[in-house]
Amino acid sequence: MPNLLDRVDHRPYPLQKGPWVMRQVWNDLLFAHWPVSPAVMRPLIPAQFELDIFDGHCWVGVVPFHMTNVRVRALPPVPFTYRFAELNVRTYVVYQGRPGVYFFSLDAASAPAVWAARNFFYLPYFNARMPFKVEGDSVTYSSTRTHRNAPPARFEATYGPTGPVYRARPCSLDDWLTARYCLYTTDRRQRVFRGEIHHQPWPLQPAQATFTTNSMAQAVGITLPDQAPLLHFAKRLEVLIWPLQTVG
Repeated sequence: MPNLLDRVDHRPYPLQKGPWVMRQVWNDLLFAHWPVSPAVMRPLIPAQFELDIFDGHCWVGVVPFHMTNVRVRALPPVPFTYRFAELNVRTYVVYQGRPGVYFFSLDAASAPAVWAARNFFYLPYFNARMPFKVEGDSVTYSSTRTHRNAPPARFEATYGPTGPVYRARPCSLDDWLTARYCLYTTDRRQRVFRGEIHHQPWPLQPAQATFTTNSMAQAVGITLPDQAPLLHFAKRLEVLIWPLQTVG
């Protein structure tokens, strides 16, 4: 990804040392976020992590998008893994003073990618059937989980941008929700792992969405509040990913 590493001044901490191992492009992404009480969220998050809270609330995100140009460093694209749809359910935590993303689930339309992520990144990936269609500024997106012995989860929505691209103001809620440069996960032994990522500032746009079906959060035991979510859209973002590190 030419020049992606040239700009790092927007990051809250330096790049991880060592080479990145994977690159991806995230396309037609919707951030849909709902506020949730910390008292509700605390039992759902491993005790090692501090809840990350903004104005008294934790936030749960349901995030559909589709990936392209997924490649391991120095290797050609692998069939059935270099482009696929993904839908994640996430919240935000802090570990050793560093904020990051904690995933409740990640549904993906690539069985090889699901297998690799579950076995090498300790992430709760699930197989799903995920047709989508992009027509101009409108994205029609559907996901039905097909993973064996997994809780059922479905999502159907039409969404798109409603205004021009902007960069979130530092310390704003928009920035807090989206400017995350690592993820956290745990393995069966409850060891903590951090995965670093890098990208340029999010090209956010205000968004609208019509949700026909959304049981993604319910599948992990979260009842979303009966209110409209905070919505953001991003057309395209290039991302570099580093290998997991044991941090606790």
